Amino acid sequence: MSAVTATSDGSRHSAPGTLPAILAGDVGATHTRLAVFAGNPREPVVFESYASHDHAGLDEMVRTFLADHPNALEAACFGVAGPVQNGHVKTTNLAWPVDAASLARVLGLESVTLINDLAANAYGLAELAPDDLEPLNQGVAAPDGACVVISAGTGLGEAGVLFGGDGDAIRVIPTEGGHTDFGPRSELEVELYRFLAAADAHVSYERVCSGIGLLNIYRFLRRRSGTSEPAWLAAEITHRDASAAISRAALEQRDPVCTEALDMMVSIYGAEAGNLALKYLATGGVYVGGGIAPQILPKLRDGTFIRSFAAKGRFAELLGQVPVHVILNDDTALLGAAHHARAIEARIEA
Repeated sequence: MSAVTATSDGSRHSAPGTLPAILAGDVGATHTRLAVFAGNPREPVVFESYASHDHAGLDEMVRTFLADHPNALEAACFGVAGPVQNGHVKTTNLAWPVDAASLARVLGLESVTLINDLAANAYGLAELAPDDLEPLNQGVAAPDGACVVISAGTGLGEAGVLFGGDGDAIRVIPTEGGHTDFGPRSELEVELYRFLAAADAHVSYERVCSGIGLLNIYRFLRRRSGTSEPAWLAAEITHRDASAAISRAALEQRDPVCTEALDMMVSIYGAEAGNLALKYLATGGVYVGGGIAPQILPKLRDGTFIRSFAAKGRFAELLGQVPVHVILNDDTALLGAAHHARAIEARIEA
């Protein structure tokens, strides 16, 4: 494979020359990342990141990408935040849709594959190394057990995973489980539910277990506490990433309401991960992905997440044996999209 170099703008590309290659995409509400893989399944020869809201659609970004990095592509697969229906995705947190046929025309390919963003993360499990994972609960994985992926970021994604299958090492069952009804477990969580229901009739797990979810919990607890928001915190929430500002203040013990908010969100996150594990009987393991988990590892390690995960009455012992890992590799969805595209090509050629 050609040597990979880095440019001043942060992009990565190979030495001049073209190779038959796979274009992989991770299309999120905040950023869209595109990469070309050729040869090494873990190392892209080209990588670019775009601010999703700064563009009119994925077609435009792909055209820009191709103009900057011409490659002889043989396949393309994109993980997109939203349900995939007949080669079309109405993105969950973006104003523009994604269409496989339109992308195929832009790329000059016979077809393009679209998969749910969590499915892309799940396929990426096949490409992860041991140091890409942080254990929260060692457990004992059942060799043939199902796995699940749950990822809190801009939204909340969930998917089931089965290892093994025809021509592909992984079978993924995509879901929109993050949009299921939030189930309060305590009087405080009932209060939170009522606070959110006053503004939106449907209170889903995504409303309490995501970047916006942490902000929602913080606002609820701030009002409930009757305390004023510190000026320094108000400035950070207004002018920076609000959830990152809250989690940072919590981890640094700079504001008690932030500390309580992060604790509450992590507890709910663990409880919903346990719900998902029971629904799939995920004795093969639970993988916690998304952009939030790596940023709050100290909090995830303190036992709050796992206590809520396993607090399932008669099934507490079973869940206590389930391995739980945080995915640390930020490129997992890209790796997964490329993995799935290669698997499809292998089946076509077989």
